[in-house]
Amino acid sequence: MVVSILTLHLMLPGCLSLKEKRGQIKPILARLRREFNLSTAEVGHQDDWRESVLACAIISTDKQHNQQVLQQTVDYVTRHWPEVEILQHSVETW
Repeated sequence: MVVSILTLHLMLPGCLSLKEKRGQIKPILARLRREFNLSTAEVGHQDDWRESVLACAIISTDKQHNQQVLQQTVDYVTRHWPEVEILQHSVETW
């Protein structure tokens, strides 16, 4: 069993409140769950309305598969939410 976690540090330049931030983050998390069958959550900067840290987890028997899916996830976020800037992303595998 191989567990991989993608961490995305996002900048949300248009948000002026936590309510607006939730309105942008919720659809991203839901879409990533649906499109890539990932477990997703906001794991950092919950009280900051301009930044967010999201985590996406996948479990399989193949490390390469996990890395491929998580790279596709980064590309998907970049394509579908151009207003959201990815400041940093990293993948950890166990």
